[in-house]
Amino acid sequence: MTDTPDPQKEPVLQSGIFVPPGEILLREALADTLRTPPEQRAAVFERHARRIEAHVAQTAPDHPWTCTVYIGTDGSHIFRGGVGHSLVIDPQGRLWRARSYEDFETTYASTGTTYVIETLRPLYHQMREYLPRPDQEAGTPPA
Repeated sequence: MTDTPDPQKEPVLQSGIFVPPGEILLREALADTLRTPPEQRAAVFERHARRIEAHVAQTAPDHPWTCTVYIGTDGSHIFRGGVGHSLVIDPQGRLWRARSYEDFETTYASTGTTYVIETLRPLYHQMREYLPRPDQEAGTPPA
């Protein structure tokens, strides 16, 4: 007798926790963006976002990962996802986690058949700032 289960006879147990297909890539994108000089962060994160969109569309089309980019009224770069979360890179290059509706003053414009976002003013005091982890300070390559 052996204590090792035979995968052909016994089912492999799984946790049942769903990890969105872009989650690991997003974590890597945030870490890389935080290691980037502040004046380059918006461009670096946008490249990562486009890469994640393409990867998820190709590998998990049933679970799309989307990102729409806006410029805030203060010159910030706002990356709005499809699940109610946004990433804001303020004019100083700091990264902020925001809720897409609650953390912005938003105005809309009518197109005649629908409304589209016209302006977004970030409410930073309601957001959480992303900071580099101590083991991933700016200029330090990932482990």
